[in-house]
Amino acid sequence: MPFPSRRQFFTGAVIPLMGCVGIPRIPKGDPSAVAEANNAFGCDLYGKLGAEAGNMFFSPFSIEAALSMTCAGAEGNTLAEMRTVLHLPTGSDKIHTGFQSLFAALNCDTLWAGKRGYELSVANALWGMAGMPWRKEFLSVASKHYGAGLKEVDFGRPDETAKTINNWVEKRTRDRIKDLVAPANFSDLTRLVLTNAIYFKGSWDTAFKKETTKVEPFHRLDGTKSDAPLMRRFDEFAYAETDAYQAIELPYKGKDLSMLVWLPRRADAFAEFDKKLTVAMIAETANALRPNTEVELALPKFKVNTSYSLEAPLAALGMADAFSARADFTGMHTGREMLKIDAILHKAFVEVNEEGTEAAAATAVTMGLPMAAPGRKPIEHKVFRADRPFLFAIRHVPSNAVLFLGRVTDAG
Repeated sequence: MPFPSRRQFFTGAVIPLMGCVGIPRIPKGDPSAVAEANNAFGCDLYGKLGAEAGNMFFSPFSIEAALSMTCAGAEGNTLAEMRTVLHLPTGSDKIHTGFQSLFAALNCDTLWAGKRGYELSVANALWGMAGMPWRKEFLSVASKHYGAGLKEVDFGRPDETAKTINNWVEKRTRDRIKDLVAPANFSDLTRLVLTNAIYFKGSWDTAFKKETTKVEPFHRLDGTKSDAPLMRRFDEFAYAETDAYQAIELPYKGKDLSMLVWLPRRADAFAEFDKKLTVAMIAETANALRPNTEVELALPKFKVNTSYSLEAPLAALGMADAFSARADFTGMHTGREMLKIDAILHKAFVEVNEEGTEAAAATAVTMGLPMAAPGRKPIEHKVFRADRPFLFAIRHVPSNAVLFLGRVTDAG
């Protein structure tokens, strides 16, 4: 199958908690607070997932959005812990209207899709056990602010329900995320599933020329080498550097989205640098980027597939009650049953080549009962040679929300 001519990103999130339909298009709040919360949460989670060696890739935005919807039904200490871990602003109205506004900014009206040069869409859904007495307030928040209408399913028929949910995810990720949930994820105790999916398709603002790509050694952390195709461009970029790292921004068509790449100054300092990714560093990098810097860039083509179970990392960050018998999700329904989160599953995929990138990510949380301008003179000439481990993020430039986050420690 030939690689698509334009870059693609896909994300889905599922929380056995939530139904479907589109996101409201009219902004209702300020997205800056939730964008900053998303970035802080993403860096925290990166620190936990990064404890395991190897390449890494996930969508903090997919997970943050799905769990923020879950917060709409959380109460007491459960809500307090989730809000702290997700770095959400105080006041539920500020959270949900902020997400509604950010969804609208990401989705954009379809009338403008052709003018912005790329495709980007976000969708949410609620899948609830038939017959559950769901609170109208919870359903209203999910529908109004997240575009997630409730669809009743029968978790007693796990094969049928898994197929229904997976079909929804596949449709909204252009078949890039398959089998997000399995029948084994459901039981007669499951009551709710929430899904989030994000899809992006675009291309580099300026493509790499395939004839300049050459296979060269990529230097792994253990001192060994692998053969990796290094793409090359000698051009003007937005560029930043400190004593610890170099950073470069590669914009997509339309320039509303871009990829930030961080390369530690010293190869032997990667492990230390990897532990220091913070929301402050992302903001620092974005603010320090100097446009029109002439850079001799070498970046490998790479592909990363990942799969995570997020219960332990999130509990370690402080979200423990939600997974225990102490969980309080009484804001979701009026029944006597006490719900808790059973599992949070996340899959992700990214591939980068000369024309662009294709990426996908999906998160599943199951809930149940406890048991540059032409003619401008370049500033200076820099060399950015990523033939060794590096970090990268795909962000929505207007809001600075990080949609995808990862690292490459082996491009061979």
